[in-house]
Amino acid sequence: MQLRHSYSFAGLCRVLVGLIFIFSGFVKAVDPWGTALKVNEYLSIYGIEELQPASMIFSIWLCGAELMMGLMLTFRVRTRLISIFALVSMTFFTILTFLSATWIPVEDCGCFGDALKLTPWQTFLKNLFIMPLVVVVWLHHRHQRVLAFRRWEIVFTGVFCTLAMGLGAYCYYHLPLIDFLPYKVGANIYAMIEEQHDTGHDAMSSEEYVLIYRNRRTGRLREFNIDDTEWQNEEKWEWVETRVDNESSPIQTLVSEFAITDSEGDATQEILTHAGEMYLICVTSLDKLSDKCINNLMSVVDVARSRGGSVVCITPQPLREVTYRSFGDSEPVRCYNIDATVMKTMLRAESGVVVLRDGVIAGKYNCRNIDLD
Repeated sequence: MQLRHSYSFAGLCRVLVGLIFIFSGFVKAVDPWGTALKVNEYLSIYGIEELQPASMIFSIWLCGAELMMGLMLTFRVRTRLISIFALVSMTFFTILTFLSATWIPVEDCGCFGDALKLTPWQTFLKNLFIMPLVVVVWLHHRHQRVLAFRRWEIVFTGVFCTLAMGLGAYCYYHLPLIDFLPYKVGANIYAMIEEQHDTGHDAMSSEEYVLIYRNRRTGRLREFNIDDTEWQNEEKWEWVETRVDNESSPIQTLVSEFAITDSEGDATQEILTHAGEMYLICVTSLDKLSDKCINNLMSVVDVARSRGGSVVCITPQPLREVTYRSFGDSEPVRCYNIDATVMKTMLRAESGVVVLRDGVIAGKYNCRNIDLD
């Protein structure tokens, strides 16, 4: 009887941990950009920005591995092996979240992506709850052979791996299957901005924007205030990203931060309240567009003109004067600045298009697969 009760409790722990891992892995796997941004934040804090180019690959692997572990625990596939992986990963992330709660200045740890925001302390306590459950599963299955895969387990492992890693890769090459962020299809951005202002959230000052540039000769990164002039030397400095910096919340994505500007001033209201169709071409770097992306954006400009709509380009790449840009053989499109984090919150892609219809988001497209038909 005692053995049966022990087995039932261990089985309950296994299923509970598995379901938590499935939920956590899935909500991050459908939005690998979000995890990559969080990874970059940690790398920046630890001063190892040179690893940031690999953050997307790590994001897809990390989210997929968590989802895969959850599936394998739930369906009892190589439980001892997976319990070891789960124990190691939970130990690492429990220590990391404790550091985040006590030392590392992060707003949230991103353990449930943007689907469920937890503070570092909440995340740490959540990990303290999960850890004993993982230990119970590991202890109960410690008698099993670690790598003695049965034939059906090999099949299930291959299927789970394909599903988990394929989901993250698909959402990277396209867009998140589920949008947990404020700027989802059907949202009225300007109405949300007004609501934020009415509740007391003011837009940030220019002093809180930080420009990050790479020295072309040494490769080292350096941060500049937006009012600094040294970064304007294009022969010496290459733009990397623009970050919102705030002491109380280092990285925020409040709707009230949404601003579209250029040297002539703020064009946010004019663009977001435009009657009819407005096509926002979102480009992280105007100088690094692929030929395929340029051709797709050229078709966007042509479609917009043929439908009587308006089209603008928004980019976090600093613009020092009124700028127009042609994509391939398209008509010139006026370009405006937007904060990099805000743009990545609106569109999870390096480049793409957001279509507004009477101010409401009607569609979002990755530059790789724009379909406006």
